[in-house]
Amino acid sequence: MTDNRKTTVPGASVGADAVQSSSKINTNIITNSDKQINLQAAKKSNNFGLNTVSMTELYDTVYPPRKPIVNDLLYSGTYLFVGAPKVGKSFFMGQLAYHVAMGLPLWEYEVHQGTVLYLALEDDYARLQRRLSRMFGVEETSNLYFATQAKSVSEGLDQQLEGFIREHPDVRLIIIDTLQKVREIGGGRYSYASDYEIVTKLKTFSDRYGICLLVVHHTRKMEAEDSFDMISGTNGLLGAADGAFIMQKKRRTDNTALLDIVGRDQPDQELTLEFNRERCVWEFQGAETELWKLPPDPLLEAVAKVLTPEQPEWSGTPTELLERLSGVSIQANILTRKLNVSADRLYNDYWIRCESRRTHEGRVVKLTLENSGA
Repeated sequence: MTDNRKTTVPGASVGADAVQSSSKINTNIITNSDKQINLQAAKKSNNFGLNTVSMTELYDTVYPPRKPIVNDLLYSGTYLFVGAPKVGKSFFMGQLAYHVAMGLPLWEYEVHQGTVLYLALEDDYARLQRRLSRMFGVEETSNLYFATQAKSVSEGLDQQLEGFIREHPDVRLIIIDTLQKVREIGGGRYSYASDYEIVTKLKTFSDRYGICLLVVHHTRKMEAEDSFDMISGTNGLLGAADGAFIMQKKRRTDNTALLDIVGRDQPDQELTLEFNRERCVWEFQGAETELWKLPPDPLLEAVAKVLTPEQPEWSGTPTELLERLSGVSIQANILTRKLNVSADRLYNDYWIRCESRRTHEGRVVKLTLENSGA
């Protein structure tokens, strides 16, 4: 059997059970739209109008995995990338955009190729041309797109982005450089509520389409003990985001910068980067600590062996799946729920998409091997 295991981490998603003959199974099993990350198996109570989901329903639902853009670094959702003016944020954005569009590893991190839209709202096309040609020569890619003007969030940015996604359904990453250029026109000061609202709107969009929105923002001038307290504005920005990157230099003239990374579904990290002034790219120098990895799960290891590149799909009842798992001794309904809550890890570690659905004849499970992770 082929070992499909990958080297990534993340984790979490959510099953029940029943028995059914495989000959009666509908193999076109679709549980949740891949474009929607925060779907909930909720039902509204007419008594008090609150959408609720029981713990049973929570465990009986397979939630779509958060797809990696860059393993252990960047996932679908909305992230902030924050740094002082002229610290090198735009060079990093160009480097990241190019690597995702080309599918090239970023330092030691695996990258998943897809179309990229870069809203370089503080640049013009001539400056972009000079910057990118200095970074990458004249080698180009046709799935990296740029725009230097866009509407604000309140004036129809979502409609512009939706139109681009319709034309380019393989979009993985949209960069907005900068946040100030797309937020509503108002006074110079923003409240926690307005900061939280603007990022929430962007996050709602990224979750709906299962893509990553990376939003460039500035740090404030005042120093802080916690680097994430240096994000300009209130804590509402970070509170609503899925994660943030803070790029800092001790002195503006330094070639070395620290990149602090925090996220809801990924390990915190601190990377040391050095700016190559000749090529205008950031080079990896080291990480403060080694990334912690979840230990192998014997159940997921056994499930991964069910599929091979020659037989990339399997569907059947949980009981039928148990019969194919060597060395696994659990009840069928427990198997289903373990697969549900491990769906995210099953996808990110093994490229196996797990779908589960209850029919009038019972519970069916579908496993699909997606070697490209597309």
